[in-house]
Amino acid sequence: MGNLNELELQNLRHLIGAHCTIEKKLNDYALQCADPELKQMFEKDAQDAKSSKEKLIMFLG
Repeated sequence: MGNLNELELQNLRHLIGAHCTIEKKLNDYALQCADPELKQMFEKDAQDAKSSKEKLIMFLG
C-alpha cells in the first residue's frame, strides 16, 4: 500500500477514534444490561468494533 496523504491520515485517525468510542460504549451497555441475549449482542458488537479498529490501525504501520 502506498503512502497516505494528509487527508487520508486524518480520516483514518477519525475512523479509529470512532471505533474506539463505539467499542467502549457498547461494553458499558453490556455491563449495565440485565437481558442475557441483549448483553451478548452488545459484547459481540463491541468485539466487532475492536476488530475493525485494529484493522484500521494496521494501515498506520
